Amino acid sequence: MPEPAFSRRTTLRGIGAAGLLAALTGCGVPAAYVAENRRGGPDRSDRERTLNFSNWPLYIDIDDKDEERRPTLEAFTERTGVEVRYSEEINDNDEFFGKVSPALMNHQDTGHDIVVVSDWMAARFVHLGWAQTLDRARQPNVAAHLDPQLRAPAFDRGRLHTVPWQSGITGIAYNRKALGREIKSVRDLWHPDLAGKVTLFSGLDESFALLMQGNGVDVTRWTESDFHRMCDQVESMVKKRHIRRFTGNDYTSDLSKGDVLACQAYSGDAIQLKADNPDIEFVVPEEGAELWAESMLVPNLARHKANAEALIDHYYAPEVAAELAAAVNYVCPVPAAREVLARSEDKETAALAENPLIFPDEQMRARLAVARDISSAERRSLAARWNAIVGL
Repeated sequence: MPEPAFSRRTTLRGIGAAGLLAALTGCGVPAAYVAENRRGGPDRSDRERTLNFSNWPLYIDIDDKDEERRPTLEAFTERTGVEVRYSEEINDNDEFFGKVSPALMNHQDTGHDIVVVSDWMAARFVHLGWAQTLDRARQPNVAAHLDPQLRAPAFDRGRLHTVPWQSGITGIAYNRKALGREIKSVRDLWHPDLAGKVTLFSGLDESFALLMQGNGVDVTRWTESDFHRMCDQVESMVKKRHIRRFTGNDYTSDLSKGDVLACQAYSGDAIQLKADNPDIEFVVPEEGAELWAESMLVPNLARHKANAEALIDHYYAPEVAAELAAAVNYVCPVPAAREVLARSEDKETAALAENPLIFPDEQMRARLAVARDISSAERRSLAARWNAIVGL
Protein backbone atom coordinates (compact mmCIF):
# COMPACT_ATOMS: atom_id res chain seq x y z
CA MET A 1 0.00 0.00 0.00
CA PRO A 2 1.35 3.47 -0.80
CA GLU A 3 2.31 5.49 2.23
CA PRO A 4 -0.45 8.04 2.96
CA ALA A 5 1.39 11.34 2.66
CA PHE A 6 -1.76 13.40 3.15
CA SER A 7 -5.48 13.04 3.54
CA ARG A 8 -7.48 12.30 0.42
CA ARG A 9 -10.47 13.71 2.31
CA THR A 10 -8.78 17.06 2.69
CA THR A 11 -9.89 19.61 5.23
CA LEU A 12 -11.91 22.75 4.71
CA ARG A 13 -9.60 25.65 5.32
CA GLY A 14 -11.53 28.42 7.00
CA ILE A 15 -14.85 29.14 5.31
CA GLY A 16 -13.38 30.19 1.99
CA ALA A 17 -14.97 27.32 0.10
CA ALA A 18 -18.22 27.75 1.97
CA GLY A 19 -18.18 31.42 1.05
CA LEU A 20 -17.60 30.61 -2.59
CA LEU A 21 -20.44 28.15 -2.60
CA ALA A 22 -22.71 30.65 -0.89
CA ALA A 23 -21.86 33.21 -3.55
CA LEU A 24 -22.75 30.68 -6.22
CA THR A 25 -25.97 29.57 -4.65
CA GLY A 26 -27.34 32.84 -3.31
CA CYS A 27 -30.56 32.34 -1.38
CA GLY A 28 -30.69 28.62 -2.00
CA VAL A 29 -31.19 29.02 -5.78
CA PRO A 30 -27.94 28.22 -7.60
CA ALA A 31 -26.99 31.25 -9.70
CA ALA A 32 -24.56 29.08 -11.65
CA TYR A 33 -26.86 26.07 -11.83
CA VAL A 34 -26.74 24.23 -15.15
CA ALA A 35 -29.95 22.66 -16.35
CA GLU A 36 -29.88 19.01 -17.41
CA ASN A 37 -30.29 19.82 -21.10
CA ARG A 38 -27.25 22.13 -21.06
CA ARG A 39 -24.74 19.82 -19.38
CA GLY A 40 -23.61 17.91 -22.42
CA GLY A 41 -21.84 19.09 -25.50
CA PRO A 42 -20.52 17.64 -28.72
CA ASP A 43 -19.11 14.27 -27.59
CA ARG A 44 -15.92 13.62 -29.55
CA SER A 45 -15.47 10.08 -28.28
CA ASP A 46 -16.16 8.45 -31.64
CA ARG A 47 -13.40 10.29 -33.47
CA GLU A 48 -11.06 11.04 -30.58
CA ARG A 49 -10.00 7.83 -28.87
CA THR A 50 -8.74 9.56 -25.77
CA LEU A 51 -9.87 10.88 -22.41
CA ASN A 52 -8.46 13.01 -19.59
CA PHE A 53 -8.63 11.43 -16.12
CA SER A 54 -7.62 13.43 -13.01
CA ASN A 55 -7.12 11.64 -9.71
CA TRP A 56 -5.31 11.92 -6.37
CA PRO A 57 -1.66 10.86 -6.05
CA LEU A 58 -0.90 7.29 -4.97
CA TYR A 59 -4.43 6.14 -5.69
CA ILE A 60 -4.04 3.59 -8.48
CA ASP A 61 -2.12 0.40 -9.17
CA ILE A 62 1.41 0.70 -10.55
CA ASP A 63 3.78 -1.82 -12.04
CA ASP A 64 6.27 -3.18 -9.50
CA LYS A 65 9.15 -2.75 -11.92
CA ASP A 66 8.10 0.48 -13.61
CA GLU A 67 6.26 3.11 -11.57
CA GLU A 68 5.24 4.96 -14.74
CA ARG A 69 3.05 2.05 -15.81
CA ARG A 70 -0.49 1.55 -14.53
CA PRO A 71 -1.64 -1.94 -15.48
CA THR A 72 -5.39 -1.42 -15.14
CA LEU A 73 -5.29 1.67 -17.36
CA GLU A 74 -3.14 -0.12 -19.90
CA ALA A 75 -5.63 -2.99 -19.96
CA PHE A 76 -8.43 -0.54 -20.74
CA THR A 77 -6.47 1.01 -23.61
CA GLU A 78 -5.61 -2.40 -25.01
CA ARG A 79 -9.26 -3.48 -24.91
CA THR A 80 -10.86 -0.29 -26.24
CA GLY A 81 -8.17 1.61 -28.10
CA VAL A 82 -8.85 4.66 -25.92
CA GLU A 83 -5.66 6.37 -24.73
CA VAL A 84 -5.96 7.69 -21.16
CA ARG A 85 -4.17 10.89 -20.20
CA TYR A 86 -3.86 10.27 -16.49
CA SER A 87 -2.83 13.04 -14.10
CA GLU A 88 -2.45 13.16 -10.32
CA GLU A 89 -3.41 16.82 -10.00
CA ILE A 90 -6.01 16.61 -7.23
CA ASN A 91 -4.31 17.34 -3.93
CA ASP A 92 -7.14 19.15 -2.15
CA ASN A 93 -10.90 19.10 -2.76
CA ASP A 94 -11.38 22.84 -2.28
CA GLU A 95 -8.30 23.76 -4.27
CA PHE A 96 -9.52 21.69 -7.22
CA PHE A 97 -13.02 23.11 -6.91
CA GLY A 98 -11.55 26.60 -7.10
CA LYS A 99 -9.51 25.61 -10.14
CA VAL A 100 -12.40 24.33 -12.27
CA SER A 101 -15.33 26.39 -10.97
CA PRO A 102 -14.68 29.50 -13.14
CA ALA A 103 -15.02 27.43 -16.32
CA LEU A 104 -18.09 25.59 -15.04
CA MET A 105 -19.74 28.82 -13.89
CA ASN A 106 -19.26 30.20 -17.41
CA HIS A 107 -20.48 27.02 -19.11
CA GLN A 108 -17.07 26.12 -20.49
CA ASP A 109 -15.22 22.81 -20.84
CA THR A 110 -12.75 22.26 -18.00
CA GLY A 111 -10.48 19.94 -20.00
CA HIS A 112 -11.36 17.04 -17.67
CA ASP A 113 -13.40 14.01 -18.68
CA ILE A 114 -13.26 12.19 -15.32
CA VAL A 115 -12.36 13.65 -11.94
CA VAL A 116 -12.25 11.93 -8.54
CA VAL A 117 -13.35 13.99 -5.53
CA SER A 118 -14.64 13.19 -2.06
CA ASP A 119 -18.38 12.65 -1.96
CA TRP A 120 -18.99 15.78 0.10
CA MET A 121 -17.36 17.72 -2.74
CA ALA A 122 -19.14 15.66 -5.38
CA ALA A 123 -22.34 16.83 -3.68
CA ARG A 124 -21.49 20.42 -4.62
CA PHE A 125 -21.03 19.48 -8.27
CA VAL A 126 -24.33 17.63 -8.28
CA HIS A 127 -26.27 20.38 -6.48
CA LEU A 128 -24.91 22.98 -8.90
CA GLY A 129 -25.74 20.85 -11.93
CA TRP A 130 -22.06 20.57 -12.81
CA ALA A 131 -21.94 16.77 -13.18
CA GLN A 132 -23.38 15.04 -16.23
CA THR A 133 -25.92 12.25 -15.93
CA LEU A 134 -24.25 8.92 -16.68
CA ASP A 135 -25.72 6.48 -19.17
CA ARG A 136 -26.14 3.24 -17.26
CA ALA A 137 -26.83 1.39 -20.52
CA ARG A 138 -23.12 1.92 -21.20
CA GLN A 139 -22.21 0.71 -17.72
CA PRO A 140 -23.45 -2.84 -17.13
CA ASN A 141 -20.67 -3.56 -14.62
CA VAL A 142 -21.64 -0.56 -12.48
CA ALA A 143 -25.29 -1.60 -12.59
CA ALA A 144 -24.43 -5.17 -11.58
CA HIS A 145 -21.60 -4.73 -9.09
CA LEU A 146 -21.78 -1.38 -7.26
CA ASP A 147 -21.91 -1.96 -3.51
CA PRO A 148 -25.59 -1.66 -2.46
CA GLN A 149 -24.59 0.38 0.60
CA LEU A 150 -23.13 3.07 -1.70
CA ARG A 151 -25.92 3.22 -4.28
CA ALA A 152 -28.10 5.94 -2.83
CA PRO A 153 -26.28 8.81 -1.06
CA ALA A 154 -28.57 11.68 -0.13
CA PHE A 155 -26.93 14.03 -2.62
CA ASP A 156 -27.21 11.66 -5.62
CA ARG A 157 -30.04 9.18 -5.33
CA GLY A 158 -29.45 6.28 -7.68
CA ARG A 159 -25.86 7.40 -8.31
CA LEU A 160 -26.97 8.99 -11.57
CA HIS A 161 -24.08 11.48 -11.65
CA THR A 162 -21.30 9.86 -9.58
CA VAL A 163 -19.71 6.44 -9.18
CA PRO A 164 -17.39 5.56 -6.26
CA TRP A 165 -13.72 5.11 -7.16
CA GLN A 166 -12.82 3.75 -3.73
CA SER A 167 -14.54 3.81 -0.36
CA GLY A 168 -13.40 3.87 3.24
CA ILE A 169 -14.38 4.00 6.88
CA THR A 170 -13.78 6.75 9.42
CA GLY A 171 -13.28 5.03 12.74
CA ILE A 172 -10.80 4.99 15.63
CA ALA A 173 -7.19 3.83 15.60
CA TYR A 174 -5.36 3.26 18.88
CA ASN A 175 -2.29 1.64 20.39
CA ARG A 176 -3.76 -1.19 22.41
CA LYS A 177 -0.53 -2.18 24.13
CA ALA A 178 0.37 1.33 25.24
CA LEU A 179 -3.19 2.15 26.33
CA GLY A 180 -3.62 -1.14 28.16
CA ARG A 181 -7.26 -1.60 27.27
CA GLU A 182 -9.64 -1.92 24.33
CA ILE A 183 -11.52 0.94 22.72
CA LYS A 184 -15.01 -0.10 21.68
CA SER A 185 -16.92 3.17 21.64
CA VAL A 186 -16.52 6.78 20.59
CA ARG A 187 -17.28 7.59 24.23
CA ASP A 188 -14.08 5.76 25.17
CA LEU A 189 -12.10 8.61 23.63
CA TRP A 190 -13.21 10.86 26.49
CA HIS A 191 -11.94 8.54 29.25
CA PRO A 192 -9.52 10.30 31.65
CA ASP A 193 -6.63 7.98 30.79
CA LEU A 194 -6.56 9.50 27.30
CA ALA A 195 -6.26 13.13 28.42
CA GLY A 196 -3.89 14.92 26.07
CA LYS A 197 -3.45 11.77 23.98
CA VAL A 198 -6.36 12.09 21.51
CA THR A 199 -6.50 13.74 18.08
CA LEU A 200 -9.49 14.49 15.89
CA PHE A 201 -9.66 15.46 12.22
CA SER A 202 -9.60 19.20 11.61
CA GLY A 203 -11.85 19.04 8.55
CA LEU A 204 -15.54 19.53 9.18
CA ASP A 205 -16.62 17.01 6.55
CA GLU A 206 -14.08 14.45 7.74
CA SER A 207 -14.87 14.61 11.43
CA PHE A 208 -18.50 15.36 12.19
CA ALA A 209 -20.25 12.09 11.35
CA LEU A 210 -18.28 9.77 13.63
CA LEU A 211 -18.54 12.20 16.55
CA MET A 212 -22.31 12.46 16.10
CA GLN A 213 -22.58 8.69 15.92
CA GLY A 214 -20.92 8.59 19.33
CA ASN A 215 -23.96 10.48 20.60
CA GLY A 216 -26.34 7.96 19.09
CA VAL A 217 -27.32 10.15 16.12
CA ASP A 218 -28.60 8.63 12.89
CA VAL A 219 -26.19 10.44 10.57
CA THR A 220 -28.28 9.72 7.50
CA ARG A 221 -30.68 12.40 8.80
CA TRP A 222 -28.83 14.46 11.39
CA THR A 223 -30.06 17.92 12.39
CA GLU A 224 -28.33 21.17 13.27
CA SER A 225 -29.16 20.59 16.92
CA ASP A 226 -27.31 17.25 16.72
CA PHE A 227 -24.35 19.10 15.24
CA HIS A 228 -24.24 21.77 17.94
CA ARG A 229 -24.61 19.20 20.71
CA MET A 230 -21.57 17.41 19.32
CA CYS A 231 -19.66 20.71 19.06
CA ASP A 232 -20.46 21.57 22.67
CA GLN A 233 -18.95 18.25 23.72
CA VAL A 234 -15.80 18.67 21.61
CA GLU A 235 -15.35 22.28 22.69
CA SER A 236 -15.47 21.20 26.33
CA MET A 237 -12.78 18.58 25.69
CA VAL A 238 -10.57 21.11 23.92
CA LYS A 239 -10.81 23.53 26.83
CA LYS A 240 -9.87 20.71 29.22
CA ARG A 241 -6.86 19.97 26.97
CA HIS A 242 -8.14 16.42 26.62
CA ILE A 243 -7.78 16.72 22.83
CA ARG A 244 -4.12 17.10 21.94
CA ARG A 245 -4.73 18.71 18.55
CA PHE A 246 -6.69 18.56 15.31
CA THR A 247 -4.97 16.97 12.36
CA GLY A 248 -4.96 16.20 8.69
CA ASN A 249 -3.41 12.91 7.66
CA ASP A 250 -0.39 13.66 9.85
CA TYR A 251 -2.27 11.80 12.60
CA THR A 252 -0.50 8.67 11.34
CA SER A 253 2.84 10.09 12.46
CA ASP A 254 1.49 11.06 15.90
CA LEU A 255 0.13 7.57 16.48
CA SER A 256 3.22 5.81 15.16
CA LYS A 257 5.55 7.86 17.38
CA GLY A 258 3.38 7.39 20.47
CA ASP A 259 2.54 11.08 20.85
CA VAL A 260 -1.12 10.07 20.85
CA LEU A 261 -2.76 6.83 21.92
CA ALA A 262 -6.09 7.13 20.09
CA CYS A 263 -7.40 9.15 17.17
CA GLN A 264 -9.92 9.47 14.41
CA ALA A 265 -8.52 7.45 11.52
CA TYR A 266 -9.23 6.12 8.04
CA SER A 267 -9.47 2.41 7.41
CA GLY A 268 -7.10 2.53 4.45
CA ASP A 269 -4.35 4.06 6.60
CA ALA A 270 -4.97 1.57 9.39
CA ILE A 271 -3.84 -1.36 7.24
CA GLN A 272 -0.42 0.23 6.75
CA LEU A 273 -0.21 1.38 10.36
CA LYS A 274 -0.82 -2.15 11.63
CA ALA A 275 1.68 -3.60 9.16
CA ASP A 276 4.30 -1.29 10.63
CA ASN A 277 3.20 -1.75 14.26
CA PRO A 278 1.07 -4.80 15.24
CA ASP A 279 -0.04 -2.99 18.43
CA ILE A 280 -2.11 -0.53 16.38
CA GLU A 281 -5.78 -1.48 16.18
CA PHE A 282 -8.61 0.02 14.12
CA VAL A 283 -12.13 -0.18 15.45
CA VAL A 284 -15.57 0.48 14.05
CA PRO A 285 -17.24 1.75 17.25
CA GLU A 286 -20.29 0.11 18.77
CA GLU A 287 -22.35 3.21 17.93
CA GLY A 288 -21.30 3.02 14.29
CA ALA A 289 -18.85 4.62 11.88
CA GLU A 290 -19.02 6.61 8.67
CA LEU A 291 -18.77 4.84 5.33
CA TRP A 292 -17.57 7.34 2.75
CA ALA A 293 -16.50 7.32 -0.85
CA GLU A 294 -14.44 9.30 -3.28
CA SER A 295 -16.23 9.31 -6.57
CA MET A 296 -15.72 9.69 -10.27
CA LEU A 297 -17.85 12.20 -12.13
CA VAL A 298 -17.93 13.64 -15.64
CA PRO A 299 -17.95 17.47 -15.57
CA ASN A 300 -20.24 19.49 -17.79
CA LEU A 301 -19.21 19.83 -21.43
CA ALA A 302 -16.55 17.10 -21.12
CA ARG A 303 -15.52 16.21 -24.67
CA HIS A 304 -15.23 12.45 -24.25
CA LYS A 305 -18.23 11.43 -22.16
CA ALA A 306 -18.74 8.04 -23.82
CA ASN A 307 -15.07 7.17 -23.33
CA ALA A 308 -15.33 8.28 -19.69
CA GLU A 309 -18.39 6.11 -19.12
CA ALA A 310 -16.51 3.14 -20.60
CA LEU A 311 -13.53 3.68 -18.30
CA ILE A 312 -15.74 3.98 -15.23
CA ASP A 313 -17.41 0.69 -16.16
CA HIS A 314 -14.01 -0.92 -16.75
CA TYR A 315 -13.15 -0.40 -13.08
CA TYR A 316 -16.36 -2.18 -12.05
CA ALA A 317 -15.39 -5.44 -13.69
CA PRO A 318 -14.62 -7.60 -10.63
CA GLU A 319 -11.19 -8.63 -11.96
CA VAL A 320 -10.13 -5.01 -12.46
CA ALA A 321 -11.63 -3.88 -9.15
CA ALA A 322 -9.71 -6.65 -7.40
CA GLU A 323 -6.42 -5.53 -8.94
CA LEU A 324 -7.04 -1.95 -7.82
CA ALA A 325 -8.13 -3.01 -4.32
CA ALA A 326 -4.99 -5.09 -3.88
CA ALA A 327 -2.91 -2.04 -4.73
CA VAL A 328 -4.57 0.68 -2.65
CA ASN A 329 -6.16 -1.27 0.26
CA TYR A 330 -9.25 0.92 0.71
CA VAL A 331 -12.80 -0.43 0.97
CA CYS A 332 -13.55 -1.89 -2.44
CA PRO A 333 -16.87 -0.61 -3.89
CA VAL A 334 -17.19 -3.86 -5.86
CA PRO A 335 -17.97 -6.67 -3.39
CA ALA A 336 -17.66 -9.27 -6.18
CA ALA A 337 -13.93 -8.50 -6.32
CA ARG A 338 -13.56 -10.39 -3.05
CA GLU A 339 -14.04 -13.74 -4.78
CA VAL A 340 -11.42 -12.83 -7.37
CA LEU A 341 -8.82 -12.06 -4.69
CA ALA A 342 -9.73 -15.19 -2.72
CA ARG A 343 -8.77 -17.32 -5.74
CA SER A 344 -5.30 -15.78 -6.00
CA GLU A 345 -2.37 -18.18 -5.80
CA ASP A 346 -0.44 -15.52 -3.90
CA LYS A 347 -1.17 -16.00 -0.19
CA GLU A 348 -0.81 -12.31 0.73
CA THR A 349 -3.17 -11.28 -2.05
CA ALA A 350 -5.69 -13.98 -1.17
CA ALA A 351 -5.61 -12.84 2.48
CA LEU A 352 -6.91 -9.43 1.42
CA ALA A 353 -10.24 -11.07 0.63
CA GLU A 354 -10.67 -11.76 4.35
CA ASN A 355 -9.73 -8.26 5.49
CA PRO A 356 -12.90 -6.53 6.76
CA LEU A 357 -11.34 -3.11 6.12
CA ILE A 358 -11.32 -3.91 2.39
CA PHE A 359 -14.42 -6.11 2.27
CA PRO A 360 -16.54 -5.37 5.37
CA ASP A 361 -18.47 -8.37 6.68
CA GLU A 362 -22.16 -8.20 7.48
CA GLN A 363 -21.54 -7.56 11.18
CA MET A 364 -19.38 -4.55 10.39
CA ARG A 365 -21.70 -3.29 7.65
CA ALA A 366 -24.56 -3.17 10.13
CA ARG A 367 -22.64 -0.45 11.98
CA LEU A 368 -21.71 1.63 8.92
CA ALA A 369 -23.72 4.57 7.61
CA VAL A 370 -23.36 7.03 4.74
CA ALA A 371 -23.84 10.44 6.34
CA ARG A 372 -26.16 13.08 4.97
CA ASP A 373 -24.03 15.78 3.38
CA ILE A 374 -23.95 19.35 4.67
CA SER A 375 -26.23 21.52 2.55
CA SER A 376 -25.09 24.83 1.08
CA ALA A 377 -27.56 26.63 3.34
CA GLU A 378 -26.01 25.01 6.43
CA ARG A 379 -22.36 25.13 5.50
CA ARG A 380 -21.38 28.69 6.33
CA SER A 381 -22.66 28.68 9.92
CA LEU A 382 -21.62 25.10 10.69
CA ALA A 383 -18.13 25.59 9.27
CA ALA A 384 -17.75 28.78 11.31
CA ARG A 385 -18.71 26.95 14.51
CA TRP A 386 -16.42 24.01 13.85
CA ASN A 387 -13.43 26.07 12.72
CA ALA A 388 -13.71 28.23 15.83
CA ILE A 389 -13.31 25.11 17.96
CA VAL A 390 -10.39 23.83 15.88
CA GLY A 391 -8.70 27.18 16.34
CA LEU A 392 -8.99 27.27 20.15
